[in-house]
Amino acid sequence: MPDPLYLSIWFSDFEADDMLPHALSVMRQFPFSEQQPGVTYLALHPVSWNEPTILEQRFRPGVPPEQAVLIASDLLHEDYAYLFEAFWDLWIVGENDEWTRKPSQVKFLVHGTEFDGGIYEQEGHIQVDLGMDVPFLQDDAPLTIEAAARVRTNVQRLVDFTSKVEKNSGANTRLLWSESDQNFAQKLIARLQRVQ
Repeated sequence: MPDPLYLSIWFSDFEADDMLPHALSVMRQFPFSEQQPGVTYLALHPVSWNEPTILEQRFRPGVPPEQAVLIASDLLHEDYAYLFEAFWDLWIVGENDEWTRKPSQVKFLVHGTEFDGGIYEQEGHIQVDLGMDVPFLQDDAPLTIEAAARVRTNVQRLVDFTSKVEKNSGANTRLLWSESDQNFAQKLIARLQRVQ
Protein backbone atom coordinates (compact mmCIF):
# COMPACT_ATOMS: atom_id res chain seq x y z
CA MET A 1 0.00 0.00 0.00
CA PRO A 2 1.55 3.37 -1.00
CA ASP A 3 2.38 5.62 1.91
CA PRO A 4 3.29 9.35 2.14
CA LEU A 5 6.96 9.91 3.00
CA TYR A 6 8.33 12.87 5.00
CA LEU A 7 11.60 14.28 6.26
CA SER A 8 11.12 16.33 9.44
CA ILE A 9 13.91 18.68 10.46
CA TRP A 10 14.42 20.59 13.72
CA PHE A 11 16.88 23.37 14.53
CA SER A 12 18.15 24.62 17.88
CA ASP A 13 17.24 28.18 16.87
CA PHE A 14 14.11 28.98 14.87
CA GLU A 15 13.06 32.53 15.65
CA ALA A 16 11.31 34.54 12.91
CA ASP A 17 14.64 35.78 11.49
CA ASP A 18 16.01 32.21 11.37
CA MET A 19 13.11 30.48 9.57
CA LEU A 20 13.79 31.37 5.96
CA PRO A 21 17.61 31.17 6.13
CA HIS A 22 17.17 27.63 7.51
CA ALA A 23 14.64 26.83 4.78
CA LEU A 24 17.12 28.08 2.18
CA SER A 25 19.91 25.97 3.69
CA VAL A 26 17.70 22.87 3.35
CA MET A 27 16.61 23.68 -0.20
CA ARG A 28 20.24 24.23 -1.23
CA GLN A 29 20.89 20.54 -0.42
CA PHE A 30 18.03 19.42 -2.66
CA PRO A 31 18.78 17.92 -6.11
CA PHE A 32 16.32 19.96 -8.19
CA SER A 33 14.89 18.36 -11.31
CA GLU A 34 16.77 18.94 -14.54
CA GLN A 35 13.46 18.82 -16.39
CA GLN A 36 11.60 21.20 -14.02
CA PRO A 37 14.28 23.09 -12.07
CA GLY A 38 13.81 25.58 -9.27
CA VAL A 39 10.96 26.47 -6.94
CA THR A 40 7.69 26.35 -8.88
CA TYR A 41 5.20 27.54 -6.24
CA LEU A 42 5.17 29.60 -3.05
CA ALA A 43 2.31 30.02 -0.56
CA LEU A 44 2.11 31.75 2.81
CA HIS A 45 -0.41 30.44 5.35
CA PRO A 46 -1.24 32.58 8.41
CA VAL A 47 -2.08 31.09 11.83
CA SER A 48 -3.15 27.56 10.68
CA TRP A 49 -3.68 25.41 7.59
CA ASN A 50 -7.43 26.21 7.85
CA GLU A 51 -6.90 29.91 7.12
CA PRO A 52 -6.79 31.20 3.53
CA THR A 53 -3.35 31.94 2.13
CA ILE A 54 -2.18 35.55 2.11
CA LEU A 55 0.22 35.02 -0.80
CA GLU A 56 0.39 32.47 -3.58
CA GLN A 57 2.73 32.64 -6.53
CA ARG A 58 3.51 30.18 -9.30
CA PHE A 59 6.81 30.36 -11.16
CA ARG A 60 7.11 29.12 -14.75
CA PRO A 61 9.88 28.40 -15.24
CA GLY A 62 10.92 27.70 -11.67
CA VAL A 63 13.05 30.23 -9.80
CA PRO A 64 16.15 29.66 -7.66
CA PRO A 65 15.28 29.02 -4.00
CA GLU A 66 17.06 32.28 -3.06
CA GLN A 67 14.52 34.25 -5.13
CA ALA A 68 11.51 32.43 -3.65
CA VAL A 69 12.82 32.96 -0.11
CA LEU A 70 13.38 36.66 -0.83
CA ILE A 71 9.74 37.04 -1.90
CA ALA A 72 8.53 35.24 1.23
CA SER A 73 10.78 37.34 3.49
CA ASP A 74 8.57 40.39 2.99
CA LEU A 75 5.94 38.70 5.18
CA LEU A 76 7.89 37.16 8.03
CA HIS A 77 5.89 36.06 11.10
CA GLU A 78 6.28 33.32 13.72
CA ASP A 79 2.62 32.31 13.28
CA TYR A 80 2.96 31.71 9.53
CA ALA A 81 3.83 28.63 7.51
CA TYR A 82 5.68 28.92 4.22
CA LEU A 83 5.18 26.37 1.47
CA PHE A 84 7.73 25.97 -1.33
CA GLU A 85 7.10 23.42 -4.08
CA ALA A 86 9.80 21.93 -6.30
CA PHE A 87 10.57 18.76 -8.24
CA TRP A 88 13.31 16.16 -8.38
CA ASP A 89 13.86 13.51 -11.02
CA LEU A 90 13.07 9.94 -9.98
CA TRP A 91 12.84 6.70 -11.91
CA ILE A 92 9.22 5.61 -12.30
CA VAL A 93 7.98 2.39 -13.85
CA GLY A 94 5.16 2.90 -16.33
CA GLU A 95 3.17 0.89 -18.81
CA ASN A 96 4.80 -2.24 -20.18
CA ASP A 97 7.23 -2.10 -17.24
CA GLU A 98 9.26 0.66 -18.93
CA TRP A 99 11.31 2.93 -16.68
CA THR A 100 11.55 6.70 -17.24
CA ARG A 101 13.00 9.57 -15.22
CA LYS A 102 10.17 11.91 -14.34
CA PRO A 103 9.89 15.04 -12.22
CA SER A 104 8.29 14.19 -8.87
CA GLN A 105 6.87 16.93 -6.67
CA VAL A 106 8.36 17.74 -3.28
CA LYS A 107 6.98 20.30 -0.79
CA PHE A 108 9.03 22.19 1.77
CA LEU A 109 6.79 23.26 4.68
CA VAL A 110 8.34 25.82 7.00
CA HIS A 111 6.43 26.05 10.31
CA GLY A 112 6.75 29.16 12.42
CA THR A 113 6.93 28.31 16.12
CA GLU A 114 3.48 29.83 16.77
CA PHE A 115 1.83 28.37 13.66
CA ASP A 116 -1.10 25.94 14.12
CA GLY A 117 -0.67 25.42 17.85
CA GLY A 118 3.06 24.67 17.66
CA ILE A 119 2.75 21.95 15.01
CA TYR A 120 6.52 22.14 14.49
CA GLU A 121 7.00 20.06 17.66
CA GLN A 122 5.59 16.97 15.91
CA GLU A 123 6.22 17.74 12.23
CA GLY A 124 9.49 19.65 12.39
CA HIS A 125 10.48 23.26 11.95
CA ILE A 126 10.79 22.25 8.33
CA GLN A 127 8.92 19.27 6.95
CA VAL A 128 9.81 17.99 3.50
CA ASP A 129 6.86 16.18 1.93
CA LEU A 130 8.59 13.74 -0.43
CA GLY A 131 5.36 12.39 -1.92
CA MET A 132 4.46 8.73 -1.92
CA ASP A 133 7.04 6.07 -1.06
CA VAL A 134 6.39 4.22 -4.35
CA PRO A 135 9.51 5.44 -6.24
CA PHE A 136 11.71 4.15 -3.41
CA LEU A 137 10.05 0.77 -3.01
CA GLN A 138 8.40 -0.07 -6.37
CA ASP A 139 6.70 -3.07 -4.78
CA ASP A 140 4.61 -3.74 -7.89
CA ALA A 141 7.53 -3.67 -10.34
CA PRO A 142 8.92 -7.03 -11.48
CA LEU A 143 12.28 -7.76 -9.85
CA THR A 144 14.53 -7.42 -12.87
CA ILE A 145 18.13 -6.22 -13.00
CA GLU A 146 16.89 -2.89 -14.40
CA ALA A 147 14.27 -2.53 -11.64
CA ALA A 148 16.93 -3.17 -9.00
CA ALA A 149 19.20 -0.51 -10.50
CA ARG A 150 16.37 2.07 -10.73
CA VAL A 151 15.18 1.49 -7.17
CA ARG A 152 18.77 1.74 -5.86
CA THR A 153 19.26 5.00 -7.80
CA ASN A 154 16.10 6.53 -6.29
CA VAL A 155 17.04 5.37 -2.79
CA GLN A 156 20.56 6.76 -3.21
CA ARG A 157 19.09 10.14 -4.19
CA LEU A 158 16.96 10.10 -1.03
CA VAL A 159 19.87 9.05 1.19
CA ASP A 160 22.18 11.67 -0.34
CA PHE A 161 19.62 14.44 0.22
CA THR A 162 18.94 13.51 3.86
CA SER A 163 22.68 13.18 4.55
CA LYS A 164 23.43 16.58 3.01
CA VAL A 165 20.64 18.16 5.08
CA GLU A 166 22.14 16.66 8.24
CA LYS A 167 25.68 17.81 7.42
CA ASN A 168 25.13 21.19 5.75
CA SER A 169 21.89 22.79 6.92
CA GLY A 170 22.64 23.42 10.58
CA ALA A 171 19.84 21.07 11.67
CA ASN A 172 20.24 19.34 15.01
CA THR A 173 17.62 16.59 14.46
CA ARG A 174 16.05 14.94 11.43
CA LEU A 175 13.57 12.10 11.01
CA LEU A 176 12.59 10.25 7.84
CA TRP A 177 9.13 8.78 8.38
CA SER A 178 5.92 7.62 6.72
CA GLU A 179 2.29 7.75 7.83
CA SER A 180 1.73 4.02 8.17
CA ASP A 181 2.46 1.99 11.25
CA GLN A 182 5.24 0.24 9.33
CA ASN A 183 8.79 1.48 9.78
CA PHE A 184 9.89 2.97 6.44
CA ALA A 185 13.53 2.04 7.02
CA GLN A 186 12.52 -1.60 7.54
CA LYS A 187 10.33 -1.56 4.40
CA LEU A 188 13.22 -0.05 2.45
CA ILE A 189 15.75 -2.59 3.71
CA ALA A 190 13.40 -5.46 2.90
CA ARG A 191 12.84 -4.15 -0.62
CA LEU A 192 16.54 -3.59 -1.26
CA GLN A 193 17.32 -7.11 -0.07
CA ARG A 194 14.86 -8.44 -2.64
CA VAL A 195 16.34 -6.41 -5.51
CA GLN A 196 19.98 -7.30 -4.83
